[in-house]
Amino acid sequence: MDRKEEHIDFENIYLAYFSKMKYFAKIYILSDEEAENIVQDVFMDLWKRRDVLTMPVNLIAYLFTSVKNKCLNYLRHQTVHQEASVQIQKEHHLAMKASLNSLEIFDQNVFLEEDMTKVLEKALGSLSERCRRIFIMNKIEGKKQKEIAAELGISVNTVETQMGMAYKKLRNELKDYLPLFLFLFCL
Repeated sequence: MDRKEEHIDFENIYLAYFSKMKYFAKIYILSDEEAENIVQDVFMDLWKRRDVLTMPVNLIAYLFTSVKNKCLNYLRHQTVHQEASVQIQKEHHLAMKASLNSLEIFDQNVFLEEDMTKVLEKALGSLSERCRRIFIMNKIEGKKQKEIAAELGISVNTVETQMGMAYKKLRNELKDYLPLFLFLFCL
């Protein structure tokens, strides 16, 4: 079969079966546009594998099976996408609830100077001596990590590790005072 005959055969198959395949896909996909895209993909695959046309193959069964498999792949992908979206929404909802709970229990009196001092002293007191010293040098005295490392004779990596530990511990200690923690240490 020469290229011209191949092209004519393919065109005839396309014209004869495209609308039937699209209708079949739309039953499961529900979107006219997506059903059309799926059937277009099936015919693109058929064109790439046009040697199938020269074999003794039940063309209708081949097309229906191809469309069915593409629809299954599409629906599986949509299901995974939808489940991921639902999970993201759940996590966002939990974060919002945590923020709401934090704000509801937040005591505005904590901003009184003596109360703030007590809360911070208690939180800083929960840190190890080394960790507390490094944190105070960085956040209260405003020293850079390199300066702290040089002054204490330790590596910058140790300073970074100690700061990470301090943040983690203080975040836990100040969880009921989240706005205060954010205001003091993250801005």
